[in-house]
Amino acid sequence: MASYATDALHRDGVAQADEPSFQDLAGEHHPEGSTMLGFWIYLMSDCLIFTVLFATYAVLGRNYAAGPSPKDLFDLSLVAVNTAMLLFSSITYGFAMLAMEREDVQKTQLWLAVTGLFGAAFIGIELYEFAHLIHEGATPQRSAFLSSFFTLVGTHGLHVTFGLIWLSVLMLQVRQRGLIVENKRRLMCLSMFWHFLDVIWIGVFTFVYLMGVLQ
Repeated sequence: MASYATDALHRDGVAQADEPSFQDLAGEHHPEGSTMLGFWIYLMSDCLIFTVLFATYAVLGRNYAAGPSPKDLFDLSLVAVNTAMLLFSSITYGFAMLAMEREDVQKTQLWLAVTGLFGAAFIGIELYEFAHLIHEGATPQRSAFLSSFFTLVGTHGLHVTFGLIWLSVLMLQVRQRGLIVENKRRLMCLSMFWHFLDVIWIGVFTFVYLMGVLQ
């Protein structure tokens, strides 16, 4: 009888050891996968926003209302310099990610700072362009072309500004806590966001500026 009871207790103990507890089940989550999936969904929604803005510009971009046209307003050399600033920032962010993979905090911070400088230069040139256009009387309310132009380019500029703020916050977090798993995941999300903005700007440069001047 005692032997039977001992065997039963032993079987119960093995079963309990094999079955995951509630705490184990609660701990089985995948924050990295869910975060990246959620961020991809956000990028897709952002892509839809820019798709609508591009479509709006395609419809309204030639309604000048007897006002200035792209040939009269756009300085391709200045826009080319601005485009180079954003492309360089995308390259330097790639260097930051490579340094992150090597667990090199100092180089990661250095390349993130260089990326921020290129991004700030991009915003500075864009603000100069907007100020120059407004000074010339080419305000958003002047024509449908200018309204759609300021909306599309300005929305992209706001995204870059948000990216710069995000970049500054991440640099502070890396300085305080190092390249922990959470910070690496955040840097990966910002990398996706930054390269996404780069691709959108190539579309803006080609569709708005280059085609506008050459048409």
